[in-house]
Amino acid sequence: MFAVAALALLATLALVLVRATLGPTLFDRALAANSVGTVAMLLLAVMGFLGGRPEFLDLAIVYGLLNVVGTIAVLKYFRKGDLGDPGLDEDAAR
Repeated sequence: MFAVAALALLATLALVLVRATLGPTLFDRALAANSVGTVAMLLLAVMGFLGGRPEFLDLAIVYGLLNVVGTIAVLKYFRKGDLGDPGLDEDAAR
């Protein structure tokens, strides 16, 4: 059952990579990159169970958290141009 899930995840990964290369906008490509990270996280967990190493699930969880934080940081950078900007209006900052 895990082998079928791993094959399905590899097929999903191929489709997401196609979306990343053909995405019409930057945000489509960023979403595809986030999806690649999510599929890689799931694949890491499944491969850990296939290999009899369930502790890979911990690594997959950490990778997933880093994936979310990294995607938010990249999107904020492209939106605001600065990661240190708190995003407040000038009137609210006074």
